[in-house]
Amino acid sequence: MLLIPAIDLKDGHCVRLKQGDMEQATVFSEDPAEMALHWLKQGARRLHLVDLNGAFAGKPKNEAAVKAILKAVASFAEENDVEEIPVQLGGGIRDLDTIERYLDDGLSYIIIGTAAVKNPGFLHDACSAFPGQIIVGLDAKDGKVATDGWSKLSGHEVIDLAQKFEGYGCEAIVYTDIGRDGMMGGVNIEATVRLAQAVSIPIIASGGVHNIHDVEALCKVEDEGIEAVICGRSIYEGTLDLSSGQDRADELTRALEANRDAGAQ
Repeated sequence: MLLIPAIDLKDGHCVRLKQGDMEQATVFSEDPAEMALHWLKQGARRLHLVDLNGAFAGKPKNEAAVKAILKAVASFAEENDVEEIPVQLGGGIRDLDTIERYLDDGLSYIIIGTAAVKNPGFLHDACSAFPGQIIVGLDAKDGKVATDGWSKLSGHEVIDLAQKFEGYGCEAIVYTDIGRDGMMGGVNIEATVRLAQAVSIPIIASGGVHNIHDVEALCKVEDEGIEAVICGRSIYEGTLDLSSGQDRADELTRALEANRDAGAQ
């Protein structure tokens, strides 16, 4: 189970929102690249970026901050003799040219959310053009997918869309329970497991992580196909320590693998 720090970008700053509300933004850093380095020094093995302005505008709005983060990540990896540290980005990505530009800049994965729901043909083309690098972001409330920075609820069922997009060849799905995001009330384990069981591609959980108990609860269902969890407000406000949380997740994963191997003998 991988713990992935979230760096949400608004007006060039690192912020956190409550339930996707741009009016409820807490600024945690004026320098997102420094924040990226902070999480890497805490042991992060992957980073999750969101262009919040871009999500609402429908086009990239924080490219300068993204580039600064990628430069910092590359320097950190080189200085510490670490293999590539994957960085994924979502928010406002609506065309193939933007995807190509971002991947050329050094991003490992592109997350397509609203555009996947509104224009499935675009997602299909993206998965074909950039195999292994497209992740779908499904944000939902009560099983229904939301779009446009969570401002609109669609009539689409999460599982139906997930199965459809899996067929397109997307690499993974980031599943966010928007009723819990930024509220630190605990991950919606039941809904996340239900989605993971319905598809064969990995699920990245998101929304509601509060403390180490949430990490442990996710580790217990890791075998269902939940490979990572995105951590936001919890690691910024200190209710979850990223370093010790990842250590605990690694410990539980090793125990799970040992039990699996013992059962196979």
